[in-house]
Amino acid sequence: MRIKGYVFTLFFVLGVIQDSVDGRPLLLSLSRPHPDSAADFARWLVSQNSWGVLKNVVSYSDGLPNKGSGIPYFYLTTLDPTASNALKDQRSSFTISEYPIGTCGKTDPENPTCAKITLTGKLKLLDGNSDEVEYARTALFSKHPEMKDWPKGHNFQIFKLEIEDIFMINWFGGPKPLTVKEYLHIEMNKVAFVV
Repeated sequence: MRIKGYVFTLFFVLGVIQDSVDGRPLLLSLSRPHPDSAADFARWLVSQNSWGVLKNVVSYSDGLPNKGSGIPYFYLTTLDPTASNALKDQRSSFTISEYPIGTCGKTDPENPTCAKITLTGKLKLLDGNSDEVEYARTALFSKHPEMKDWPKGHNFQIFKLEIEDIFMINWFGGPKPLTVKEYLHIEMNKVAFVV
């Protein structure tokens, strides 16, 4: 039993995918926070995922692995309506599901125990010369390495979601009360995990 726990931990640390559920890779992770810790759970969910729905399916990153800021950054082109619409009207909502991480097992994505979060706010184009754009570029390219090679002629730019409201369901009983301040002030290296 102890050896099995060690192997599971080793697979998690190495980021190895060991199994699948209905053809979907299952990441062997022991780091899912307890559902009662709303802020910890929300930050974990945003940090562990790599894509969500922002009018369309989009890739994102909130920072380097397990060191995320909680703020989603996107590498978007105005050839896609997601970015072109944001330049006219910044109001946006970004939805992420726990399902693609693999920690829901065989549970249906709509089951309340398979978490989902919607971050609502303003989708803003970052200034190309700022320190924040460098942070975002590093975060995006480390999580999505092929982004570096996307066509230069498509004018990809970095956007961020300035969060104003959070809606999360990660267990029975409806949405968890969670303020933006609570969410942003969690330190990822101090998140309380369930083992």
